[in-house]
Amino acid sequence: MLWEVEIRPVQGELDREGLRILKEAKSLGCESVSSVMRRTLFLLEGDLEESIVASIAADLLADQVTQEITLTPLPSSRDFGIDTKVINVMLRPGMTDNVAQTVKSELIDRGWKIKAVATAHRYLINSTVTENDMLRLCQKILANEKIERVMLGPLSLTTISLGKSYEFKLKEVVISTLNDEQLQDLSKKWQLSLSLVEMKTIQQYFADMGHEPTDIELETIAQTWSEHCSHKTLGGRIKYQDNEKTIQYENMLKETIFKATTTIRKQLGQEDWCVSVFKDNAGVVTFNDAFDVCIKVETHNRPSALEPYGGANTGLGGVIRDTIGTGLGGKPVCSTDVFCFAPFEISHQELPKGIIHPRRVAQGVVAGVRDYGNRMGIPTVNGAVYFDPRYLGNPLVYCGNVALIPKGKTDKKVMPENLIVAIGGKTGLDGIHGATFSSAILTQDSETVSAGAVQIGNAITEKMVLDVIMQARDKGLFTSITDCGAGGFSSAIGEMAAETGAEVWLDRAPLKYQGLSYTEIWISEAQERMVLAVPPKNWDAFRQLCEAEGVEATVLGKFTDSGRLVLMYADEQ
Repeated sequence: MLWEVEIRPVQGELDREGLRILKEAKSLGCESVSSVMRRTLFLLEGDLEESIVASIAADLLADQVTQEITLTPLPSSRDFGIDTKVINVMLRPGMTDNVAQTVKSELIDRGWKIKAVATAHRYLINSTVTENDMLRLCQKILANEKIERVMLGPLSLTTISLGKSYEFKLKEVVISTLNDEQLQDLSKKWQLSLSLVEMKTIQQYFADMGHEPTDIELETIAQTWSEHCSHKTLGGRIKYQDNEKTIQYENMLKETIFKATTTIRKQLGQEDWCVSVFKDNAGVVTFNDAFDVCIKVETHNRPSALEPYGGANTGLGGVIRDTIGTGLGGKPVCSTDVFCFAPFEISHQELPKGIIHPRRVAQGVVAGVRDYGNRMGIPTVNGAVYFDPRYLGNPLVYCGNVALIPKGKTDKKVMPENLIVAIGGKTGLDGIHGATFSSAILTQDSETVSAGAVQIGNAITEKMVLDVIMQARDKGLFTSITDCGAGGFSSAIGEMAAETGAEVWLDRAPLKYQGLSYTEIWISEAQERMVLAVPPKNWDAFRQLCEAEGVEATVLGKFTDSGRLVLMYADEQ
């Protein structure tokens, strides 16, 4: 049975969201929009009688003082009258619905037979709205097409999408016979973001190996070689020339930033306060007699251009995980940010196709960073904002985090036979090709082509993961840790096993829903996941600690001494 629970303000209470949207519609030039009312929807699927649904809604979903509830069994249709047009906005299948997950977890804990929960928003618009204004309202204000879908009229869903079953079949990609143009087309079609030189290098490598690459091998190389992961431009050969001089670098990163740091450290001599630089998830410098301090700042520009709230939200979540994954685990204490947007005065008519208005970008970015830090109890202590028309197509979103790490906890080491343990969030389709997308040029088609690259954050899950790691670190239960950032398991496990080797059992990864292929599991950048190297003798103690804190922990494989990365799915290599 599928129930729709609609929640709205009681008679006499202001519909503040409806009024806000009406004001935005007027600024957008939608003159035929004269009335907007917003409703919150919860969809509950399970063995539930109406009386039970009513009790759940009153007790858990609504404020009985300021809100009232309407229950509708689906797929029966509801009559909203001829004076109203109905717009429903839901997350696309595969996108993480944090509120729904929390509700489902609570209902299961209370003993209700619940199969699935989803959330949506309903907008009731005056019937005289023109089709053009309604389309602009949906595209520019009510929904973000990258992560949400729009359905007109009463909902008629018969089930909540939970994915589909997956049958393993290893896929080979024939590249040995491709010419230059075909290699470039393959890189573009698969969103690998690799140049022709790189594609030809891969082609030659597998020709020398005597076989075609599998899809997962291609994807792994693309993640590792992405600009996001390997900083090819910074580390590349650069020749700069103007009227007065020519400067040439064989490796710009090593010859500028690295060199400057090395020079300063030599000048400091015995007073060198650099503890760990250019080798871990964050830099570490001395602080006091008990602690060193980790600092990490990075951008999350392209995700924020597609989905401002989610992009900035996961941008801050990512740098927090970076400091947590530095050494044997830093404890985040504060955050910082710098935002660069186009001026808010730009009219909607001036916006290029596929571009979100800078005011909406700014609202989403500021809220995304604010919410993630607040929900983890980590304050943002300073920041800056700058406006320039050149940021219209791609905002600059710098997120930073500072953490304390006990002295002596900066070094980490992976040992053969250590278990590969994943903790935190489950793996889903959100974040597929995030690393390679961040290395590509934004175009008017990015919002559709790269929609899957958008990640959805859950700060509460990350706070629970942090609590586990701090306790496990102090108990000495693991020897190395990193976060699942760009590239997901492919980069996290790949980097940790670089000097040893690893065997990974992908079918054991906890999934948000069925239907993910082995490649999607391997490269997904679904959020709030950490990977640890746990000695087998410590596994029981570590698992019990995770269970006590409500954090999921799974053995995904083991580190080896083979020097090879071996991926398995249901006993198939």
